[in-house]
Amino acid sequence: MNQKARFSAWGLFKRGLTRSHWPRVWDHHELRDSYDVVIVGGGVHGLATAYYLARNHGITNVAVVEKSYIGSGGSGRNTAIVRSNYLTPEGSKFYDRSVELYEHLAADLNFNVMFEQRGHMTLAHSDSSLRTMRWRAEVNKLQGIDSSVIGPEEIKSLAPFLDTSDHPRYPILGALWHPPGGIVRHDAVVWGYARAAAALGVHIHQGTELTGIEVESGRVAVAQTSRGDIATSTIVNCTAGWASLVAKMAGVRLPIITRPLQAAVTEPVRQFLHPVVVSGSLHTYVSQTARGELVFGASVDPFASYSTRGSLEFATGLATHVLELMPAISKMRMLRQWAGLCDMTPDFGPIIGPTPVDGFYVDVGWGTYGFKAGPVAGESVAEMVANGRPGSLIEPFGLERFHAGTLTAEKGAAAVGH
Repeated sequence: MNQKARFSAWGLFKRGLTRSHWPRVWDHHELRDSYDVVIVGGGVHGLATAYYLARNHGITNVAVVEKSYIGSGGSGRNTAIVRSNYLTPEGSKFYDRSVELYEHLAADLNFNVMFEQRGHMTLAHSDSSLRTMRWRAEVNKLQGIDSSVIGPEEIKSLAPFLDTSDHPRYPILGALWHPPGGIVRHDAVVWGYARAAAALGVHIHQGTELTGIEVESGRVAVAQTSRGDIATSTIVNCTAGWASLVAKMAGVRLPIITRPLQAAVTEPVRQFLHPVVVSGSLHTYVSQTARGELVFGASVDPFASYSTRGSLEFATGLATHVLELMPAISKMRMLRQWAGLCDMTPDFGPIIGPTPVDGFYVDVGWGTYGFKAGPVAGESVAEMVANGRPGSLIEPFGLERFHAGTLTAEKGAAAVGH
């Protein structure tokens, strides 16, 4: 055993015996009068942006302001599915970079984010759905992404508990199979980025709410917070749920509607479902955690709201659809349900880039697919802030596309959720 491993083992043993407290993962700082960059939102997008600003560009005079605790928003209320089998070339290329970053994230952050590439399976229940899966597979292959259409026999071998017979109302005709997809521990990703960013000098301010933005001569000048004002030339909006309200503080309007997305989890059981399974026709997706729970989700609620409470209608509808796919789990008990807030844009693509206000950048509008994009969005926004212009990966998702009419077309691959 090397010296480092021996020291770590002894340190763990010593703390266990003495009951001494572990050192804080990141220090508490007083709010400075000024920062080079203020990032609004302490979720995966905000923390990743801060980390890559410091690591890749040497910009460390950065404040992350979060009105609650880090990971308290969408980053802590999602089902943590990672994939890159999107419909458009720009979408699949963008998310493929995120999968690549996730594959090395534990080593980069020196923190186990528990990323498991179990494979992602999108079921087809009709001829038209199967044609769409073939379309997506060909788009993915042209981008070098591992994606293919498989039949019921292979589906059954990968997920034996799925009902692949011709008895269900929605028989399984095939699936889009994406081996690099999988699940990740969402809170571990948040903690890992926060720990690594703080070690590089970034200040993380929890319990600090942005209350206003002062703009002078068309440029960001001051970020007003519940703990005092911060002079800054750059503000990055990385919020979910309140993205349009934060943008309004700077005088920027965003084409966003906020809707709840509900999810649920069952009691833990022995591992039996390896891949992530998605059904667009049934509007549901399911994966099994390392601890054994089944995590379910559906499409967004059909109304605008800021509510994060679950509903009986969702629970009964979800259970009905899941049991059509896997009748054998009917005796499992649902333990709890919750909801997160999703900022939906008209074309189901994010809004990431500069705005008409100099120094005010947005990384918002992620709908139901923001967590999987956290690493690449953080890397790309950090590069944009450092260089003053968006890179090729995020250029198609700029705010100006809604004025130019160059909208994305990701509804077929994103509207279901995962």
